[in-house]
Amino acid sequence: MKKSLALTALAVAMPSVAFANGNMPLIQTKYTADPAPIVRNDTIYLYTSHDEDNAEGFLMKNWLLYTSTDMVNWQDRGTPASLKDFKWYDGDNGAWAIQVVERNDKWYMYCPIHGHGIGVLVSDSPYGPFTDPIGAPLVWQKEHWYDIDPTVFVDEDGQAYLYWGNPHLYMVKLNDDMISYSGPIVQHPDIQDYQEGPWFWRRGDNYYLAFASTCCPEGIGYAMSKSPTGPWEYKGHIMNHTDRTRGNHPGIIDYKGKTYVFGQNSDLLKLDQPEYLERRSVSAAEMHYNPDGTIQEVPYWFDNDLKQIEPFNPYRKVEAETMSWGYGMRTTPKNPWGPEKWNQLVTAIDEGDYIKVSGVDFGKGPKEISVDAQCPLFGGVIEIRVDDVDGKQIGQLNITGTKNKIETFTAPVESVKGIHDLYFVFRGSKRQKKNLFNLDSWQFR
Repeated sequence: MKKSLALTALAVAMPSVAFANGNMPLIQTKYTADPAPIVRNDTIYLYTSHDEDNAEGFLMKNWLLYTSTDMVNWQDRGTPASLKDFKWYDGDNGAWAIQVVERNDKWYMYCPIHGHGIGVLVSDSPYGPFTDPIGAPLVWQKEHWYDIDPTVFVDEDGQAYLYWGNPHLYMVKLNDDMISYSGPIVQHPDIQDYQEGPWFWRRGDNYYLAFASTCCPEGIGYAMSKSPTGPWEYKGHIMNHTDRTRGNHPGIIDYKGKTYVFGQNSDLLKLDQPEYLERRSVSAAEMHYNPDGTIQEVPYWFDNDLKQIEPFNPYRKVEAETMSWGYGMRTTPKNPWGPEKWNQLVTAIDEGDYIKVSGVDFGKGPKEISVDAQCPLFGGVIEIRVDDVDGKQIGQLNITGTKNKIETFTAPVESVKGIHDLYFVFRGSKRQKKNLFNLDSWQFR
């Protein structure tokens, strides 16, 4: 997903456009789709599927994880699971839309593998590793290929439900172990405008199913019920069909007093080319209920203003893969064999690239910054700027050769007080314009 030189120049020349705003996709270093957010311990865990950079049709091999506490700055947590975790499946494509739930100090990931049913993985940690506890699909109706897009909800009485399906809607009641079910698979009557991607939740006495509405283009529709098993009454759109995108897939959470709907679009791809390919990106918007429990329609992702919930603290070790904008760069595992397999490095850093961290609270002002970086060749410069990509420069770091080791670079910074957007702007030299260095972490003092 490396941008062209023309786009690099455009991003630098036009820093005030929506490239770095919250109304563009949340993640820019990889293609992400099928958002599955879950809130635990004051943190959003955003699981997604992953379109490969060279995908034309669906090319999906693993699942990704990102975390945030403010809705706009997201940390890449790597690849918690992949198709390889299912020993009974020998293919290299088909890692479709998942959902993850936490119960009894275990994390359960429900994974559709197109044409091979829905599997389940379990872990002691949201970051994995996830393993297959049953060695077979949890659900597989072999007479068709409709078993995709699972959504799981545990009700107040402890009963868990699994819904799924395209183009029909199916349901089973899960047992307490979350890896088996009792009773028959129930096919629900068709819901108006339903296509796929159900998302099941409860608010008060109302049960909700949001879903990708009829293709193509898909919107996000929803239905309501007074029972977790239906019947379901179609209520309209959370986001209407629009030719500005093609597919969609909802995920909905309550977080810090607000409700958010997550979905997907091809806006990041459009920065690179006009042709539609299956290289999707996750976006989010605030969602509002009416007094009667129905949902107000949300404008298209790009037309929303996704606001940061709380300021960002720079006086701690911050993993460099934490950002609100980082288009053109990549993230790769720092040590895939180590105990922190989720830890990433920011790579593919070229002349003119930049990382934005939104809403940084500098308080009374820092004195210095340190950056941990790896530089195999000539290196380059990091300009520390505030408020814009060409805003006031408060410091500069020269990153030189480290012989593939990660070393710490420190420099004084001009004091800046209060809350500002922070930019790390990367510059090369005559000898090197691409792949300048890899970033591990940073910290102000």
